[in-house]
Amino acid sequence: MLDGRITVFLADDNLIVREGVRALLNLESDFEVVGVAGDYDELVSGAEAAAPQVIVTDIRMPPNFQREGIDAANELRKRHPGTGVVILSQYDDPEYAISLLSEGSEGRAYLLKDRIAEGDQLARAVRAVATGGSMLDPTIVEALVNPVAEADTVTDADEDLIRLIAEGRTIKAIAAAQHTTPAAVSDAIEELFLKLAKEASAGTTSGLRRLRMLHQAIVEREEQGESLSRLLPGGVAEMVQQGGGKLGETTELVVTVLMSDIRGYTTIAEAADPSTLARQLNDHRAQMNHAILAQEGTVMQFVGDAVMAVFGAPVLQDDHADRALRAAVAMQTAQREVNEKWETEGLPPFHLGIGLSTGKVAGALLGSEERLEYTMVGDTVNLTQRLQQWADAGQIVLSQPTYDALSHQPAAEHLEPALVKGRQAPVAAYRIGAAEAAGLSSE
Repeated sequence: MLDGRITVFLADDNLIVREGVRALLNLESDFEVVGVAGDYDELVSGAEAAAPQVIVTDIRMPPNFQREGIDAANELRKRHPGTGVVILSQYDDPEYAISLLSEGSEGRAYLLKDRIAEGDQLARAVRAVATGGSMLDPTIVEALVNPVAEADTVTDADEDLIRLIAEGRTIKAIAAAQHTTPAAVSDAIEELFLKLAKEASAGTTSGLRRLRMLHQAIVEREEQGESLSRLLPGGVAEMVQQGGGKLGETTELVVTVLMSDIRGYTTIAEAADPSTLARQLNDHRAQMNHAILAQEGTVMQFVGDAVMAVFGAPVLQDDHADRALRAAVAMQTAQREVNEKWETEGLPPFHLGIGLSTGKVAGALLGSEERLEYTMVGDTVNLTQRLQQWADAGQIVLSQPTYDALSHQPAAEHLEPALVKGRQAPVAAYRIGAAEAAGLSSE
C-alpha cells in the first residue's frame, strides 16, 4: 500500500487484455499497479520483488498455457501469506474456481473477463481480497448450484446441502449449520451423489460432472488436514492427520524457542496511520515468516508486534539451536532491508530484539474440535521472553544452553548472570550485537 493505496501486480500474456485491465485498475484512486508480467516466471519473480498486496492474473499463460496463473498465485501466497489473488478467466467452468479455492477462499476471487467491465466488479474484488475477503462471479456460483436444481428428484434439503458444499464448508461446519452430526452429513452427501448419478442417466451429465468435481475438491480431500492447515502451525496439521498428535496429548521435547519484538512499537503506533501501520506489520510478518520457514522452523504465533517460533518441534531436529540462530540472523537482515524500502516511502523503521532459549518443553494440542492450538509450555518458553527483553535493537540474546548447543559458537558478549522475573536462580546468557549479527548474515 503506497500512501494508503492498494498495490496491485498484473499478469496476462495478451498485451491488449493486460493494458485494458491496467486501465480499469488505474481508474481507481486507491489502486497502484506496481508491475506487470506475461508468463509464469515473470509473475513469480516480478511479484516477489514488488511484494504487492494483490495479484490480478489470467489463468493460462506461457510456458504451457494450463493453469500457470493459479499455480503462481498459490506459490506466492506460500511465500507471502496474506497476499490477495484475483483470477481473471474466460472460462466459466467451475473446475478452475474450485482449483483456486481448494486451499481456502480467504483472499481469493474468481472473475470472468467478459464481465469485469460491468459496474465496479473488478474494483470490488481487489478491495475484498486485499482485506482477506473472497468473491466469485455470479455465473460461477450459478454453475455450481444449478445442476442440483435441474434434477427433478432433488429435494429442498438436497439443494441446501449442495449450496453449503459449493461454499467450501467442511463436513463439521455443515453439521453445525444443520444441527446434526458429521456422520449424518457424510451419509447425506453420499446419498445425494448417488441420486445425481441416477439423474445423469437421464441426460444431466454435465451437472453430475461438475458436482463430482466439487465433491472431489471439497468433500473427498483430506478434510481434517485442510481445516487444520488454516488453524495450526506448519507441520502440526500433518502430524495430527497421521495420528501423531491427539487433542490434549502432551509430548516432552528439547527444542530452541525464538521470540522477537519490535522496539518502540507503541510509540510508532501512536503516531502512525492505522492502515499504513497494518501494511507495515503485514510486510514485517511475511519477512519473519519466510526467514523462520527457510530454516524449517515452526511459526507458533504472531501477537501484535511479537513473533514466536520453535525449532525441533513438531518435527525433531538435532541442530535446532543452529537453525534458530540462523533464522534470527536472517530476520534481522530481512528487517533491515524492509526498513531501507520503507525509508524511501517516509515510513518509520522497525528494529527487532530477539531472544533464543534451548531446553525442555511440553508440546500440546489444546482446545476443542472446532478450534485447536498447538502450544509450547515450560520454563524454556518463559525464559525466551525474558531474554528477548535483554536484546536492544538489532541484537540477539541466547541462553547459555543455546550457546553451548551451537555447532559453531560466534563472537558474543557474555552477560553476567542476572535474575529474571519468575526465576530464583540467576540466568547466564550471551548477546550478539547488531554489528556482529549483521556480520553473521554475510557468512
